[in-house]
Amino acid sequence: MRVELHSDARSELRAAALWYDEQRPGLGAEFVGAVSRVIERVREAPASFPVWPGTEGGPTLIRRALVDRFPYAVAFEVHAEHVLVLGVPHARRHPMYWLKRAF
Repeated sequence: MRVELHSDARSELRAAALWYDEQRPGLGAEFVGAVSRVIERVREAPASFPVWPGTEGGPTLIRRALVDRFPYAVAFEVHAEHVLVLGVPHARRHPMYWLKRAF
């Protein structure tokens, strides 16, 4: 299945990677790699991920995939033709801000 990143999700992913690179050179690339691996797993089996708690009543199910080694998650919707990544939020900082991007 095709995966698309919301433009804001792409921007926040880039910003987080830059922040990690400031902490330690190369760490941003490791972060992007970890997120990319999660997105690949989402592409292969999107329905295998749990529904994001608190979003059950919306028009579309929003699912959550946790990022290994980093305190981030991938929030996404599954549509007939594609998966839309709504956000890549930090798990401990305002984790539901991306909800306004949902269809």
